[in-house]
Amino acid sequence: MSEELKKQILIVDDVVENIRILIDLLKAQYTVFFAKDGKTAIELARTKQPDLILLDIIMPEMDGYQVCKILKEHENTSDIPVLFISAQSEVIDKIKAFSSGGVDYITKPFEAEEVLARVNTHISIRHLQHQLILKEKMAALGQIIAGIAHEINTPLGVIHASIGNMSTALQESIFQLPKLFQSLSAELQSEFYALLTAAMTNQETLSTKEARKFRRELEKTLASQEVNKSDSVAAMLINIGITHDIEPFIHLITSPDTMFILQTAYSLVTQKNNSQNIKNAVDRVSKIVFALKTYSRYDEHAKRVMANVKDGIEVVLTIYENMIKRGINVIKKYSDLPDISCYADELTQVWTNLIHNAIQAMNGTGELGISTYQKENDVVVQIMDSGCGIPDTIKNKIFEPFFTTKPTGEGSGLGLDIVKKIVDRHQGKIEVESIPGQTIFRVFLPSLSDNAAKNFSEKL
Repeated sequence: MSEELKKQILIVDDVVENIRILIDLLKAQYTVFFAKDGKTAIELARTKQPDLILLDIIMPEMDGYQVCKILKEHENTSDIPVLFISAQSEVIDKIKAFSSGGVDYITKPFEAEEVLARVNTHISIRHLQHQLILKEKMAALGQIIAGIAHEINTPLGVIHASIGNMSTALQESIFQLPKLFQSLSAELQSEFYALLTAAMTNQETLSTKEARKFRRELEKTLASQEVNKSDSVAAMLINIGITHDIEPFIHLITSPDTMFILQTAYSLVTQKNNSQNIKNAVDRVSKIVFALKTYSRYDEHAKRVMANVKDGIEVVLTIYENMIKRGINVIKKYSDLPDISCYADELTQVWTNLIHNAIQAMNGTGELGISTYQKENDVVVQIMDSGCGIPDTIKNKIFEPFFTTKPTGEGSGLGLDIVKKIVDRHQGKIEVESIPGQTIFRVFLPSLSDNAAKNFSEKL
């Protein structure tokens, strides 16, 4: 196995011979480094993020129990499994080891096969925990992939249609423009440019009702100017994007070749409008692809980064947009919050589970409220749905592993268990309130900055 793929193990023992024996035993399968005192061990655990720690108990200045307790209290090292390995063999010693956060206990002198078996087991368990998070993520994604395909196909259809429209308009322009400029005087050419400028800078999108209203008003104005076929001219002006104030190009509109002039202008405006349609469609596809890449990414060796909780929520809302837009009204109230030090990929999984559960609780129809705010030293994310609610009889069970109220095959019962574990890893907390017609989950996350988190860790 290459060095890059090897799992890392930290050995903590003040006896050099013990360290040498363990390194010789483990180095073929793992990348091994060591510390001879508790303070160095804590620093190495925080900087190197090993996959497992083998920890002696009797050491100078700081014993193994103290080291383990500090590791479990610190956000960067709380989930690293600690396997005690000590000559202390009394039951009380083992109880203290497990109480301080250890996952296993090996008594010296040890058998090499036993150490390897236990190390391999706990490394596998940790890897499976990370894979479980990714599996839950991909399972949720599998349920909405058809909707995502539709979300991508829609802008692709817009691009295809726009290219066809642009091609037709371009061909018409090639034949129309030479004839037009040969027939227009310098004054009328100036008005033609003014018409194009007004049409192409108009950002207004009209409803059918509004278009009819403007068309009737234009017809009256054109009729008063004795323009032939005022109804057709008015319709063409609306199609170009001219809804009122035709005075700057009145001579153009009242000329004998009005319809040919307007048709030429329409061909040029069509190219501009369809190019904007293509840009909007590409932006939409890019947003979906970015959301998918962000959502599906998961690095079990990821380090904490500075991130804004709103960004992760928006990624999830983009992924679920096809399900949401059919009958769910989303109300977003984001406060201006600072970035927090967090495992961003894992928090995305938290928002995924909570939003997915909310959509299912409402059967795809209702109101989804998402708000963020600061409360003392915490950033709070609140997710509310107008679904059926959680009965009081099961409310205290929903965070238990494998507990689910969904039919067989629709849920593993691990979603909220994973959510709680991720929130716990961030040293936060999650609360739930529920009555029929309204369920609220609140996630509290410490709003420590990178420097504050570092200062906090140095005090431990």
